[in-house]
Amino acid sequence: MGRVSRRAFAVAALSAFTMMPQASAATGRRGGAPDSEMRGVWIASVANRDWPSKSGLSAAQQRAELLAHLDTAAGNRLNTVFFQVRPTADAMWPSPYEPWSQYLTGTQGKDPGWDPLGTAVEEAHARGLQLHAWFNPYRVAVHADPSRLAASHPARENPDWVVTYGGKLFYNPGLPQVRAFVEDAMLDAVAKYPVDGVHFDDYFYPYPVAGQTFDDDAAYDEHGGGFPDRAAWRRDNIDRLVRETADRVKEVRPGARFGISPFGVWRNAGTDPLGSDTRAGVETYDDLHADTRKWVREGWIDYVVPQLYWNIGFAAADYAKLVPWWAEVARGSSTQLYLGEALYKAGDPAQPAAWQQTGELSRHLTLAGEYAQVRGHVYFAAKDVAADRIGAMARVVADHYGQPAPPPR
Repeated sequence: MGRVSRRAFAVAALSAFTMMPQASAATGRRGGAPDSEMRGVWIASVANRDWPSKSGLSAAQQRAELLAHLDTAAGNRLNTVFFQVRPTADAMWPSPYEPWSQYLTGTQGKDPGWDPLGTAVEEAHARGLQLHAWFNPYRVAVHADPSRLAASHPARENPDWVVTYGGKLFYNPGLPQVRAFVEDAMLDAVAKYPVDGVHFDDYFYPYPVAGQTFDDDAAYDEHGGGFPDRAAWRRDNIDRLVRETADRVKEVRPGARFGISPFGVWRNAGTDPLGSDTRAGVETYDDLHADTRKWVREGWIDYVVPQLYWNIGFAAADYAKLVPWWAEVARGSSTQLYLGEALYKAGDPAQPAAWQQTGELSRHLTLAGEYAQVRGHVYFAAKDVAADRIGAMARVVADHYGQPAPPPR
């Protein structure tokens, strides 16, 4: 989810699991006041997706736009914002590790004249909202020209850390020094600000690009001994990032929670009988080297938010089939399950007919409420909550968010 585009790959879905529906006491849908449930929204800063609306705005304008997003979240009875503070190996706070984000001023490294993350935490809390700091661990740039980075950028000072792939720059997850650095850079914000959570999106190893190879040969030669193949080594690299970050978050800010929002398909059942009965073009386990099911089952993360960005009955990937699969994964684990919702698709004429119906997202919540493991929903993304193109968010609020509810703990 460093979300220039939240990948909506063609996926054909039938669930590998069937479960008896269970009324969800956690979401308070039996008629009483709501108990705790996640009602979240992502605020994406990469490519000025949600905030700021464009680079180069004054500090006052940037602040006003940010506060408007927080007001909109509170007004819709949401309770959590996931604020992207490290979109491209840069920072939305004064960091000793990385330059100021270019998405603020238009120039990477230029001081915007205020502290967006500090303001966001303070103002979110003032509105009764929790704030999770959202980080993209390995993306360096959405272009492939290191000379466009700030002169002091660590990627320029350590060019051996960087892999060019798919027209973008990435830190190499296979280098232990890279993993240590990105953890230090992210944990700086966690140490400085009273964030309620630490959040990763769906980008670990990059999404595959046809005809291109992610060149980590040297790192594999140096560090890959003892693994049966490169894929297993890569998965171990990401496992280490997740486990180490989880441990360090607990050390630095014990009350903060750590969660991840992966692409919605772990593996296809045709690849692995434990997978969902899908035919996905991308599988996180094999393509991103992110064993998301393992992280949930082992309790390495406090919560998971799979991006279930498809409508009910969609032939390529039926939301109604993927919800029970993820509920079964979460069953009996210590990891809480929230569902990522594609509000951005509602009313988009390029999307299937179901997304032209105001009630599609509301039906998602009704369906998910039948599974006790589902503890709430997170909406992509903030500008879509504000615009609410066809009233889909208003319908969710009217049907499901009649009363405020605290987020799960």
